Amino acid sequence: MLSRSPVTSTSSQISRRLKQGTCPFCQRQVSLTFHHLIPKKVHRRPYFKKNFSKETLNQGVDICRLCHSGIHQHYDEMVLAKSFNSLEALLADEALRRHFDWVAKQKVRSHQRPSL
Repeated sequence: MLSRSPVTSTSSQISRRLKQGTCPFCQRQVSLTFHHLIPKKVHRRPYFKKNFSKETLNQGVDICRLCHSGIHQHYDEMVLAKSFNSLEALLADEALRRHFDWVAKQKVRSHQRPSL
């Protein structure tokens, strides 16, 4: 298996199928979903069009569904776009860190397991 940077660009790599692998937040081996570091909902706003390239706007990270849901439950899209638009910023946040630690303790359900 090829290793790659956890931060990827959607332009050539996103697909509608779930990817399999290790979540960079909880370290569980599960099906992964794509999380835009700058949520798509804000891409059309003038501030983001002016200050970020299309490539930067489309960067994201493959993470598990529980971590993905937790990120969006803790912060709205504008806060995520302005304050948590990097993997490092997400990992540094104490509230998210507690959530990721909780997720790491959860059993992987059969529908979350990577298919072999």
